[in-house]
Amino acid sequence: MAPPANRRFGFSRRAQNATFLSYTAGVVGLVVGIGLVTVSIVKPEAFAGVRTAATDATEPMGQATAAGRSYSKNFFASIAGYLTSGREHARLERELAEAKVRLVEAQATEAENRRLKRLLALKDVEPDVVASARLTRSTSASVRRFAIIDVGRKDGVTKGMPVRSATGLVGRVLEVGATSARVLLITDTESLVPVRRASDGVPAFAQGHGDGTIRVRLINLGINPLKKGDVMVSSGSGGLYRPGTPMAIVTEILRDGAIARVLSNPSDTDFVMVEEVWGPNEPPPPLNPDAESD
Repeated sequence: MAPPANRRFGFSRRAQNATFLSYTAGVVGLVVGIGLVTVSIVKPEAFAGVRTAATDATEPMGQATAAGRSYSKNFFASIAGYLTSGREHARLERELAEAKVRLVEAQATEAENRRLKRLLALKDVEPDVVASARLTRSTSASVRRFAIIDVGRKDGVTKGMPVRSATGLVGRVLEVGATSARVLLITDTESLVPVRRASDGVPAFAQGHGDGTIRVRLINLGINPLKKGDVMVSSGSGGLYRPGTPMAIVTEILRDGAIARVLSNPSDTDFVMVEEVWGPNEPPPPLNPDAESD
């Protein structure tokens, strides 16, 4: 005969013992827990040994976890560095180039100050920036070298104003429109800029070579003092260009001068500044009064 559906287990001694033991274990656990909490509050140092033992036991796992965390962090940092290395490299190169230009300007300023000390009436006037512009395009395959900037008469730009970037002299304004202007680059064959060596003021003229470089022609013929790596800056002779503006670095020595690479390459230049025409009209005296001849 099948057992009834509402069968009770109250008459099972095994079930009664299991129920009694579970209640007893619960009460004992509660009492022990209350006792441990009380001891931890009243005397926290009593469990110091237990805590240190637990810490020692779990230390190897903690070291493994920390090593894995450090490895994963370095792994993702390496991936991120690899993905951004090109951009960071370009930024560092740009900052290095600008730092070199600042150093050249400081050297040129020092040399100019030595000149100005010889004349009490001569004052070096820093030109004001007329406008900041974007260099939108420039010629690269033609013998003639021009560039277009996006400022014009409405921005106060006039013909003849010097144009420079953060790294050096770019050229001068040749034609002016209402909202744009055409710039004659210093690498154009029709461009002629009085220059001097930044370190000691050796005078020369820089003429565009039509291939992206400039030809440095010494004023005083004789032993060529120029060396590879020399930095040429504008001298300010005749006005127009502010003295000490970086222009080019000598890359090849010739009998009567050198070939130099311009510091401000239009293809790598995004923004430029249009400056006031520099004065006075009289050229500043050379570092050595006998260094220049008529």
